[in-house]
Amino acid sequence: MTSADPQTESHAGAESAGAGPTDRLEVKIVAAGAGLLAGMGSVLEAVPESPRGPQALARRLGIDKVLASRLLAAMRSADPLFAVHRTPGPEPLRRTLDAAARVGVEPALVGRAREAVDQFERLIRDEVGDRASLDAIVSAWLPEARREFELRRKQSAFKAMSHLRGAMARSLMATVMLAPSEGEPGRLDVVWLNGLFGAVRLRPRAGVRVATRRLAPEQTARRPLTLSAEPIEDVAHARVEEFCSSPAPAFSVQRAGQAVHYSLAGDSYGPRSAVDLVTAEVNRAEMRGSVPPGSGRKGHFFAEVSLPVEVLQLDVFLHRSVYPGASPEVRVYDTSFEGVADANDRARDIDILDVIERAEPLGEGLASARSAEVPRYLDLLGHACHRLGWDPVIFRGFRCRVEYPIYGSQVTMLFDPPHGE
Repeated sequence: MTSADPQTESHAGAESAGAGPTDRLEVKIVAAGAGLLAGMGSVLEAVPESPRGPQALARRLGIDKVLASRLLAAMRSADPLFAVHRTPGPEPLRRTLDAAARVGVEPALVGRAREAVDQFERLIRDEVGDRASLDAIVSAWLPEARREFELRRKQSAFKAMSHLRGAMARSLMATVMLAPSEGEPGRLDVVWLNGLFGAVRLRPRAGVRVATRRLAPEQTARRPLTLSAEPIEDVAHARVEEFCSSPAPAFSVQRAGQAVHYSLAGDSYGPRSAVDLVTAEVNRAEMRGSVPPGSGRKGHFFAEVSLPVEVLQLDVFLHRSVYPGASPEVRVYDTSFEGVADANDRARDIDILDVIERAEPLGEGLASARSAEVPRYLDLLGHACHRLGWDPVIFRGFRCRVEYPIYGSQVTMLFDPPHGE
């Protein structure tokens, strides 16, 4: 999906005869922003004693410091769209103008600014319906506005869903490590480290669950092992007790096709019942290390947001011989219609959410993968490598960190594998 770039295309000028509805609305938004910049900006410049900072302006006009801060930030931008995004609502602007008139700003300047505020109010009321809708429109053109818009809405959704689901967690960790399989050349060992931190039921009988699964055209059944190479069959097998809360929380393991579900056991609830769960799952020769030429297939790894969480951390660590030179793409799928998405099924492209999540490189070696979300994360990675006999130095990592990930979504990191038979 593409949109006009406000930094490279002019927002000024009259509406052309062939402009569509979106273009006409953009012209009106830009005009309203330009009017605010000119009108409110002139008033602020004319305030006696020229207060420059938010605190000085608030004190001089007798207005709220937060209002003064937002107003100054909006007026310091030369971009009308940014002004619309940052400017407070019409009523706070009118209070500011009343205060400016009381301290002696010329009536003509105040009058022109009032006209700009009236135009801004008509834009909100008659063209888009409310301020939230205006923010949604502007966020499509301004990256900064979009990040702020998405974060606020996702935070609100998190609060609502955590109460509706009756459970939440402070953070969700999904870490995958890939290395060449020693037993089957051409295939990869896949190790998953999964964690829920600060996981808590907010009310009785609410479910707390994480899952791992394989989405690949493989005929053999999954046989996940522990870090000690034991089959994951017993309740406690997958748990990495050294990194769980104490006493170690109990959970049940259930297989469903190619998925393995880990569900918090017991019936405790409330803030004091919060637990940290860390599991490890080793899948030897789990997937092919290359794809047939021309297939267009991707190597992809994902985390399901099956529980409302404040932060999701999806890390992928690649052995230096795995996907050499490849950098990841991030896709976020809506799973509410068709369930978990196979990124190689192009029919699921329709479920890709238009959000701005991305992956950041962590560099060479696991020592560069510190985390504020996962307690003792470097120790956990080192523990896994030690048990598996892997050298931490030969991995390179990528991280997708999502604040308030959308409940019912799937955050996926995709790579281009090398070609092979």
